[in-house]
Amino acid sequence: MKRLAILGSTGSIGRQTLDIVRAYPDDFEVFALSAWSNRDLLLEQAREFRPRYLYCQEQPSADELPDGTEAIGGIVEIATHPDVDLVMQGMVGNAGLLPTLEALRAGKQVAMANKEPVVMAGALLTREAARCGGEILPVDSEPSAIWQCLQGEDVEKGVRRLIITASGGALRRLPLEEVAKVTPEQALKHPTWSMGKKITIDSATLMNKGFEVIESHWLFSMPWERVDVVVHPQSIIHSMVEFMDGSVKAQLGVPDMRLPIQYAMFYPQRLPCEQAPRFDPIAAAALTFEEMDPARYPCFVTALEAGHAGGTYPTVLSASDEVAIDAFLGGRINFGDIHGVVTATLDRHESTADPSLEEVLAADAWARETAREIVER
Repeated sequence: MKRLAILGSTGSIGRQTLDIVRAYPDDFEVFALSAWSNRDLLLEQAREFRPRYLYCQEQPSADELPDGTEAIGGIVEIATHPDVDLVMQGMVGNAGLLPTLEALRAGKQVAMANKEPVVMAGALLTREAARCGGEILPVDSEPSAIWQCLQGEDVEKGVRRLIITASGGALRRLPLEEVAKVTPEQALKHPTWSMGKKITIDSATLMNKGFEVIESHWLFSMPWERVDVVVHPQSIIHSMVEFMDGSVKAQLGVPDMRLPIQYAMFYPQRLPCEQAPRFDPIAAAALTFEEMDPARYPCFVTALEAGHAGGTYPTVLSASDEVAIDAFLGGRINFGDIHGVVTATLDRHESTADPSLEEVLAADAWARETAREIVER
């Protein structure tokens, strides 16, 4: 039985992780749960799963907790607890960086569902994982697909390139002259996935694909020039790997995050996932691909530039993007201004090469403050 710590248990990833625990109660013990602000749902989860530890920004009182559960002082304490076997990292934004890093330093398996920690500090995380015996298990659908395709393969000698697929987001067919002025409601109508607001906006700008290129570079030690992105509107093929002999492996499935979540939870085993619908090739009928249009997705281009530049540029990219999306959803800037806020912040930044954790966190804080100033102007 694996003892599971879920960081962000009230979010989409956390709730779907608990769906899998419900399906396989004999395989997992929910050892700890954490959430940022959804206190009521966290307590409801605690009453059902009876974790040993619970953390929330506004900690519940002792009489609110079920028998056998106690509040713990912080998320890092959960992620590094010696009794934890697997950390499900479902926290959004920069909040997941420190617990992820410390869990890897503690030799834990970390099932990584959000992109930002690897984007912010990919070199640091992968280096510390290798040094301390920790392991990053990709949960995000595209890196998970690549990971699955690479099982049993010689990555160093046998792989020619990685091919990451992108749905194109909610605005793929909107005339270019209308894109800059779309509303949050329009941008949040993703055609194939049901996700949180931040990642759905990142899908509309295709910033998320830039993040995934950065993520794949670090997770699979792949040179930048050997990671490609193609638009695949149906979101059935989650990514592909081309090998040196010209063969291509693809991982297919209906758009449902429980599939990559469960794969990471049971890795290297595969068990039935009854909650997720099955892929029917007859019903799918056609799978199509389109070339990426950089004029439609300038955030994607900027993300690649920041990734190639390295240092603390990816940290600033991630932080300024988060601020810009928050401002867009709050009605303070237009959709087209997201890219402007990000590029203006990057333009002002003086990067630090091979940054330490402290330098990453300092760059993140600087980027947020700078991006907010740009938004206000």
